[in-house]
Amino acid sequence: MISRRTFLSSLLASFIVLLAWINFANPVHALGGKQPPLNKPAPEFTLPTNTGKGKVSLSDYQGKWVVLYFYPKDFTSGCTLEAQRFQQDLPKYMERNAQILGVSVDDVDSHAEFCDSEGLHFPLLADTDGSVSKAYGSWLGIMSLRHTYIIDPEGILREIFLGVIPAIHSQEVLARLDELMSTSF
Repeated sequence: MISRRTFLSSLLASFIVLLAWINFANPVHALGGKQPPLNKPAPEFTLPTNTGKGKVSLSDYQGKWVVLYFYPKDFTSGCTLEAQRFQQDLPKYMERNAQILGVSVDDVDSHAEFCDSEGLHFPLLADTDGSVSKAYGSWLGIMSLRHTYIIDPEGILREIFLGVIPAIHSQEVLARLDELMSTSF
């Protein structure tokens, strides 16, 4: 039988090793998996949504900037705040010819209730099996992580945001979108 002290020491050592591994991991890998490469075509997808035709594909937005944001769960505090901020800034995104798309593992019915509850007027996509979250390196076993990707009008991935802070994230995305729009590729 292992003593309590030995168990706690082993647990602490394992935690330190895990932290060291995360800090020294290859930069193209983030918590959630390998990130898609910048300045290359963004991974294509088609997912069910609570709005419009019932399904949304990345290719539906050819000719527009796309802000593709992944979040863990409808109706949770951080996810609600992030969605509210995107909604608050929606006219600014529209002025920039940019479409906001939110993605989580919640189903279409949950997304519809969340949009109704929070007054959201942009599509939320149901990635119930996590396949799109995995393709974007935003998957943690049972849920999407809080990551955001900016995709240009030709479908090229131009920016990745990891470690998102919901309260200020929309403003960060708008600022980066302005920078990207002023750059010719």
